[in-house]
Amino acid sequence: MNIAPEPQLSTIDPFRRLLTRWREDPLGTYRTWFLWEERLKNFRSIRQGISVVVAEIEAGTFGNVYKGSSLETVVKSIAEQRQIFRGADHAFLWKPKLRIPDIYESPENQLAFGRFLQTCVGCSGEESEIVEAIQTLDRVAIKGLGPAAANILYFLHPTVVPPSNTKIVKGYNAVTGAKVKLGRWDGYLAMRRGILELNSKYRDLFSNDLGAIAGLLFDVGSGRYPAPPRESDDAALARWETDLAEVRAESDRADRAIQAAQDQDHTHTEIQGWLRDLGFAVGFDVWIASNDVNRPYRDGRLSDGCLDGLPESLKKNPSFDAIRLIDVLWVDSTADRVVAAFEVEHTTSIYSGILRMSDLALGLEHDELSLFLVAPDAREADIWEQLKRPAFSRVANLLDVHFIAYSELTKNREAIARFGQGMKPIEAIARRPW
Repeated sequence: MNIAPEPQLSTIDPFRRLLTRWREDPLGTYRTWFLWEERLKNFRSIRQGISVVVAEIEAGTFGNVYKGSSLETVVKSIAEQRQIFRGADHAFLWKPKLRIPDIYESPENQLAFGRFLQTCVGCSGEESEIVEAIQTLDRVAIKGLGPAAANILYFLHPTVVPPSNTKIVKGYNAVTGAKVKLGRWDGYLAMRRGILELNSKYRDLFSNDLGAIAGLLFDVGSGRYPAPPRESDDAALARWETDLAEVRAESDRADRAIQAAQDQDHTHTEIQGWLRDLGFAVGFDVWIASNDVNRPYRDGRLSDGCLDGLPESLKKNPSFDAIRLIDVLWVDSTADRVVAAFEVEHTTSIYSGILRMSDLALGLEHDELSLFLVAPDAREADIWEQLKRPAFSRVANLLDVHFIAYSELTKNREAIARFGQGMKPIEAIARRPW
């Protein structure tokens, strides 16, 4: 019997080896962020937030401060996208001594930035249109406003624009041997071309969404993975393989961290399950977010016994795709209407949940609707702060928004299930913003 010889180290494609290990790593960005279901929920809400920024700049109502602005709302929701985007808001914070980024005090620069965003929101996603918009903005030379804005564009055109930050650039330079400098649009565009080439070559292990390759570069740039050697040297490859094995050992030692992350997801699902069962108990049909229907819960699925479809009136709503992602809806099927909406804000962006519920409420023809943000007690102050933002103040004033603390739900859910009927019991344990 002929046995194929073991491949020499020099015949192995190190980058493909790195990709395979990265995709399997439970603590790498591929599994913790790119495959994170909540990631996809934020695309539409961020796009809508960008449209608000554009509209305010065009109308001359954007103002001259970052804090409390519609731009802060958008950028903070990006910065909450787990580790890879942490710090994404730093580039937009007003630095008075440096007078950067100069989109607050210069009306001309502010208008140029707004038109840049408007072009990217309105374009079809053609590469040439987006690159031209970037080059047009670069020619304006707005002090302090550089490729950090690519993080905004990524959520508009994820197949065309990769995110950018210090660690992504560092990872790209380490992997390719390039010398891209942070903070320059010409360097970013050069990096983007290289990223597209890498993504195309290893398309079977990446994605059409450039967030995947950006996640790998981030992990390399942050030091989680050693960059593979670019030369065909067995000794260098052997040293690299040893370093790569250390990453696996670290993952094995991090079982408690993995379990903690799983417990967070479990808690979110558990709260959805409680709200589902309470809805049944007080006399309503229940809708579970369309991307959560197959989550395991108890001895079955989270959506067991729930509606397969939403009322026909909602399907005509232009925001239907966002509405069907709301964590839990209570539905009065006899009247063909939604009576309550619940967003469980365990660790995710509060912004996206409020936006989805405002889409629901503002698109309905009836006003008998209660909106509930359900979260750990410690997040209550954050929720009220979000509702005070200009982007949501109208929602908070017009709509019936409540907060339910986990502690209240834990303490009262059994009594509500046994003795409650209709909306009054759940409203009794909820708090109002003002």
